[in-house]
Amino acid sequence: MHWRKDFTTGKLTIERVYLITSLPPGAATGAQLAAWIRGHLKIENLLHHVRDRTFREDDSKIHIGRLPRVMAALRNLAIGVHRQDGHANIAAALRHAARDWHRPLTTLGVTG
Repeated sequence: MHWRKDFTTGKLTIERVYLITSLPPGAATGAQLAAWIRGHLKIENLLHHVRDRTFREDDSKIHIGRLPRVMAALRNLAIGVHRQDGHANIAAALRHAARDWHRPLTTLGVTG
């Protein structure tokens, strides 16, 4: 079960999650499965949190054809580039990069 509190509204949400694995019975302990699940959820939550909070993806007006996937891929690229460049705070990294148009290109290795 996931417990989540929306800090803007104060609403508490409880979500039951069912997971499927291709492992045969007895191949992993309950503790191992729980650790794998927590690790996966941590990565998923980290990415989706940044995409939603920093890029406001849920408020996007782009809903036609392949454009939502293209925009998600571009957001993932921006997040990945900034993380690879050593930035933990993606919002701060975006503000820093926006001050000079050469910075993102230099980070990508496009300019010298």
